[in-house]
Amino acid sequence: MNQPLLFFKKYMHDPKYMGSVVPSSRFLTKRMISAVHWEQIQTVVELGSGTGALTREIAKRVAPQAQVVLFEKDEQMRESLQREFPKWTCRENALQLSDYLKTDGVNGVDCIFSCLPFYNFPSDMRLEMIRQCVDALKPGGQLIAFQYSLQMKRMLSEHFEIESISLELLNFPPAFVYVCRKEA
Repeated sequence: MNQPLLFFKKYMHDPKYMGSVVPSSRFLTKRMISAVHWEQIQTVVELGSGTGALTREIAKRVAPQAQVVLFEKDEQMRESLQREFPKWTCRENALQLSDYLKTDGVNGVDCIFSCLPFYNFPSDMRLEMIRQCVDALKPGGQLIAFQYSLQMKRMLSEHFEIESISLELLNFPPAFVYVCRKEA
């Protein structure tokens, strides 16, 4: 099954979890990727990898020796990601981010990319997910997340320095890209 069709099928089954009808556009993924100084990156986490639109852009830029951990709740998508990226670890539950990173021997993450529709989640789950990101990141590490509204701005600003928020119109739906940094 082709990736946009698979994504749409999963959206129809659980729209709150998926957040969008189609995978992220190349314009959105490139906007997210461009916020990173790749020569300094040793560990990367992607939350909500889906069908791999952003994952493929990460693969083009990350150093071969870098450790990459992907999180995807959907089993079919996760298995597809593991086949496409066999050297990387694929995990299921992003709410267990810290536990999985300890198991994988990761002591701190340089950059977390999030494609999760945070505002679709219950508030306690949103807060826990943000706390997991803060705990996982090294001092000075980045969280780069896209959202379909500015509703997460306050919560993110309580836990990170927001370096920028930009709007990518060439995505369906248009998305805001938050570039956040954990205090050094």
